[in-house]
Amino acid sequence: MDLELWSVRPLWLTVLAALWGAAAGLLVPRAAYRFAVEPDEAWRTRCPDGHVLTGAAGGWLGLARCPDCAQDLRDFRTSRSAPGDAGRVSGDAGRVPGDAGRAPGGAGRVPGRAGRMPGDAPTAYRYGPGTPLVALATAGACAGLALATGARPELAVWLLLAPLGVLLAVVDFRVQRLPDVLTLPLAGLALVLLGVMALVPEHAGEWPTALFGSLVLGGAYFLLFLVNPNGMGFGDVKLALGIGAVLGWYGWGTVVLGTFAGFLFGGLYGLGLVLMRRAGRKTSIPFGPFLIAGAYVGLLIGAYAA
Repeated sequence: MDLELWSVRPLWLTVLAALWGAAAGLLVPRAAYRFAVEPDEAWRTRCPDGHVLTGAAGGWLGLARCPDCAQDLRDFRTSRSAPGDAGRVSGDAGRVPGDAGRAPGGAGRVPGRAGRMPGDAPTAYRYGPGTPLVALATAGACAGLALATGARPELAVWLLLAPLGVLLAVVDFRVQRLPDVLTLPLAGLALVLLGVMALVPEHAGEWPTALFGSLVLGGAYFLLFLVNPNGMGFGDVKLALGIGAVLGWYGWGTVVLGTFAGFLFGGLYGLGLVLMRRAGRKTSIPFGPFLIAGAYVGLLIGAYAA
């Protein structure tokens, strides 16, 4: 009986991991929207219609939806259905939805929204990357980690870091930027949490190799950055610190495999853009998502083989 329960347990772990990933993935789009700005811009604090983003942790946690825009939309629908009021926004004819509470002179209003005609439906009820797709991708990533790792204690680390990896990939794809506030904590969390897991029985990795993997891979990417700054961003160097720690947990073979996979995925993506005539040889592409995807593949194989 015990053997039967043990054989079924990875399935339960996979289901629980997928549920965790889906729940965490629901929170990724809002953070991605706020982080996806140019390097000289502050993190976004307002929705596309100018409403202040509120919620847990100073507005960072929550679904990528705006309650104020939702209210504007309800007012719009009510006004459209009211007899004699078609086309007018209830109580505020001529007001651009999203300007409630706006400071004199237009402070707090997003440029480009003022051109919306009065009576138009609000468009920013939901914003950022598609929430269902991101949640599904995060759930799938966590489920794959659970299948490969099984009931070993380091699975908890992988499940905690997976949503952060998805967030980094989304932000880099949108604005070709890997924020320090994400990459550096990723490296620190990976090393600290894996250090704790090294003290737990039944783990399958080695913390010293994780530390050296972080330093070696980060150093290698730093050299690539010095040789060709246009081809390798410094954000990729910082990301490599965390990736090296995660891959190094399962040994140097996993580090090599995950690194090679990342370059392979990035090269195939760039080649595809060139063949479709959507990019040239000197066109920059976001490399972070492919580093993360390669690390994920390496981690799956390393965990399964451990």
